[in-house]
Parts: sequence; structure tokens; C-alpha cells
Amino acid sequence: MVIRNTFILLLSVVALVSAAENAASKRLHALFDREWNADMRAGPVWASILGDRRWNDQWGDHGLRAQFKREIRCQEALKELGRIKRSELSAGDLLNFDLFKYQLEQRVQRLRMMLYLTPMNHRWGIQTANQQADALRFETEKDYSDWIGRMTRFPQYVDQTIELMREGMRRKILQPRVVMQRVPKQLDKQIVEEPEQSPFYKPFRNFHRKISSSDQLRLEAEAWTAVKEYVVPAFEKLKTFLTNEYNPACYKAVGAWQWPHGKRAYEFLAKDFTTTQMTPNEIHELGLSEVKRIRGEMESIKDKVEFKGDLKAFFEHLRTDPKFFFKTGEELLQAYRARSRVIDPMMVKLFKTLPRMPYGIEKIPDLVAPDTTTAYYRWPAPDGSRAGTYFVNLYQPETRPKWELMALSLHEAMPGHHLQIALAQELESLPKFRRHLSVTAYIEGWGLYAESLGDEVGLYDDPYDKFGQLTYEMWRAIRLVVDTGIHYRKWKREKAIDFFMENAPKTRQDVVNEVDRYIAWPGQALAYKVGQLKIRSLRKRAVDALGDAFDVRLFHDEVLLSGAVPLEILEKRIDSWIGKQR
Repeated sequence: MVIRNTFILLLSVVALVSAAENAASKRLHALFDREWNADMRAGPVWASILGDRRWNDQWGDHGLRAQFKREIRCQEALKELGRIKRSELSAGDLLNFDLFKYQLEQRVQRLRMMLYLTPMNHRWGIQTANQQADALRFETEKDYSDWIGRMTRFPQYVDQTIELMREGMRRKILQPRVVMQRVPKQLDKQIVEEPEQSPFYKPFRNFHRKISSSDQLRLEAEAWTAVKEYVVPAFEKLKTFLTNEYNPACYKAVGAWQWPHGKRAYEFLAKDFTTTQMTPNEIHELGLSEVKRIRGEMESIKDKVEFKGDLKAFFEHLRTDPKFFFKTGEELLQAYRARSRVIDPMMVKLFKTLPRMPYGIEKIPDLVAPDTTTAYYRWPAPDGSRAGTYFVNLYQPETRPKWELMALSLHEAMPGHHLQIALAQELESLPKFRRHLSVTAYIEGWGLYAESLGDEVGLYDDPYDKFGQLTYEMWRAIRLVVDTGIHYRKWKREKAIDFFMENAPKTRQDVVNEVDRYIAWPGQALAYKVGQLKIRSLRKRAVDALGDAFDVRLFHDEVLLSGAVPLEILEKRIDSWIGKQR
């Protein structure tokens, strides 16, 4: 009888604990859903890209008051989160809780740094807003009408952008002149005489077969009017503001150190982008150490191909010998596609779980190609309406060497960004915010780590391709030195360019665009090498602990199947996995 009563009591306790867990979990996930919807409403362009079309005719509120409201909303969400008892959550929800808190706290800190006062630079901003159409579905009459709605609301978007930049002028939180002086020429491509020439008009040049002839005529007329009366005048206003007011006020020197809170802001950005406690000076020294190590490996490749001369001469040879370049952009594009056809079948040797979503390879739009770096990746739409896209720069093909194609493709497509991001989106057991969590050190660290995986499946059998991989690793090591040099140690732009040219064979066109990217986007470039080194060290830790029992496919599953996480959390996950494997 005593045993039976004890057993019943234990069942009751278990039931109470289960009920508490269930109640806490429901409250937590209700908060996730509420904040996700609020994020989609506040960021309708991001929502559209993800396939949520509820606000497809809007740009969102980007004004000063909206920035203050976002901070208040984050603070309220943190208070609500604090009222949920962590002790009543399951292990899975504990991680969800911690990651959600991390995301909100970082948003608050970023908003307090007022980085929204620099809403555009030469690489991204409102001058490239037309590119959003390339990521949207155009199949129904409403799809086209929504884009027209966005065009008619474009002047408000421009006004709010100018409002932020004027406040940036007042507070001295500005971009350097060297990057902003590129933007007016980009705006010239948007200020067209005939609306049909506008990049915003692109969806109306070829209609979907479902759109009737009468609807096509009406939509064409509405789009023509929207470009003529709203889009072009708004860009003219923006150009006048930049030319007459903003650009003359911009800093002549480069570096975030010039902001009133520059030192504190950059120290925050270094920690935010790397998800570590490393200081800018520690990151700078790490970069110098990695540059020295990689130069040693480059010397070995130079000797292997029997080049007579020092490393500097070898760099110049790689930059200038015509055999390393294609003559046309189309040849370059086809070469990228050929590389991916070689890479993709190899992935089953390295990965147990692969994404279902495919990807394509397209050229970077002509509007921004001259000012943009070699390549980038655009994530797929989770609803399946758009595949992932690996964008490659075909501008001046004579400056884009063949030996970089393999490493670049491994980074941007498979097994790099496409594999990781598409796979994260397909983790349906996770809350939506985790499937799309942006942790730059993890995402870009994975991309750089992915480049090295070519060695393991024989993709670097050509020593020049291997040198290309070392060049790309060197590129990321240089970033640690140059980014901290510019923004923390007050380096001049030319010093950064010279350091880059001395240590990597990338062409000057690429180097200048890269350095200007670091100037315009403080701290972001630090994430790649720091993240890669962490993943590499965790793999070594697993190999040392497990020996012959180590399975790289299982290790990659453990790294990838939690979605993007801060490096500290990734380390705990891998340590736990090693313990279970042992």
C-alpha cells in the first residue's frame, strides 16, 4: 500500500512538472510567434523575401521614431521573456530561450549605437531597392499591383532615409566621403528619361502567362506612371541631398574612430560580429599571426609549381598572366557553373544531411557590379517560390582569375552558404526566428571553413586552385588586420590597400572594393576568420577525443542541425556531442 501510494505521488509530481513545462513552453512560443509577426510587419521587404506577402506593397517605417519604437518593443519583449521561468522549460526550449534573449539584447545594443544613421553606402541601400523585385514572385495580378504600391510609396522611403542621414550629420555619425562619392553615379542609373528604362520597371517587361492582356495594359500604364511620378523624382531628390548636403559633410578620413562614440561603438561591433569577448587589439594580433602562417603555405605552393622568384613576383604573375583569365563575362559565368557541377556530387562524402532546396548561379546586376566584390549569396524563399542564388561578378572579367573560382564556389554555394542557410530554413522543428537567425561569425565562419573541405574530396588537385584557396583564407586573415587597423588604429585607406596587395595576389580592382567595403561596414569582416578558426578547433578537439571513431558526416550534422548559433553555444554543443560519442 505504501509503495502504491508513493508511486501515485510520483506520478502526480511528474504530471505537475509536465504541466508546468507545457504552460511555460506555450507562453514562450506564443512570444516567439508574436515577435516574429511584429518583425515581419516592421520589415515588410524581409517578409516578402521570405515569402510572407501580407505587406508586399510596403517598404516599412524607417524614420527616427520607428527606430525608437523598435528599441521599446525589444525591451518589452525582454521583460516578457524574463517573466517565463527557465526552470520549467525543456532542454530544447532552454536553448530557444537563450538564443531569443541573445537576439533581443544584441538588437537593443545595436539600436543604442545609432548605426541606423548610416542607412546606405556604395554597396547597399535604397539605391538598390529595385533588386528586391528579383527576389519576389510575379504570378498574380496582386503581385504586380503590390510592386506598383511600393513604387508609389517610394518617396516616403527616400524621405525617411534622408531624415536618418540628416540626423547622422547632426550627430557626426557619417560614412567617409571616399565611399559615398560613388553613390551619385549609381543614382544616375535610376534617374531615367523613359520609365521603361528604369530597373524598377523590370517586372512589367515580361508578364506571367496568367495575366490577361487587358490587365497587362492597365498594369503597364500604372507602373509607367509610378516610375515617372514617384520613383524618378524621389531619386532626383536623394541625389540633390547627397551632392549638396551629405557628401560634403562626410569625413575625409576613414574609420569609425571618428564618430563621437567611435571607440565604444567599434568595440561593441567587434564582439557583436564575432560573438566573442575579443578586443580589437587581440583580433588585430590574431590577424597578423594568421597572415604569417598562410604566407608560409603560399611559399610551398610557389615552390611546387617551380616559379622562379619571390612571393611578391608570384603574386604579380598570378594577377597579370593572361592564361589565368577569361576574355568575356559569359565565359566566366559558364566556368562558375562548371565548377559547381563538379562540386555538388562530392557532398555526400562529407555530409549526412543535405538541403532539399536547389540553387542557381547568376551575374551581379550591372547597376552595382563595378562597386561590388567578387560574389555573394542570396538565401532561398522558405516557401519554395525562389531557389538560393549564388551571384558572381562578371564586370571586367580580365580582373577575375580562374584560380579563385573553386574556393569561391565552395564558400558561396556548396558546401558553404547555400548548404548551411537552406538547411537551417528546413529545420521545421525549430521556431522561425532560429531558422533565420543571423549570427555572422557562425554563418561566415562556416563559409570559410567550407572552402577548406575541397582538400578532403580532391577538388584542389590543381596547385593553382589550392593557391586560390590559400588566397581566400589569406584574404580573411587580412581582414582582421585591416578592419581593426582602419576603425581602431586610425590607418589610412592607402595603408590598408598596400597591406592587402603585399599579402594576397588579388587584383587591385578587387582589393580597392574590398577595403572600401570594410570602411563602409565596420566590424563585419572580422566574423569570417574568427568563426572558421573556432569550427576548425572544435573539429580538431573531436578528432583528438574520438580518434578512429570520428565521423566527419556526424560532426557536420551536429554543427549544422541547430541552425546558426553564437560560437560559445556551438562550442558547448560540440563538447556535449563528443561526450555522447565517447
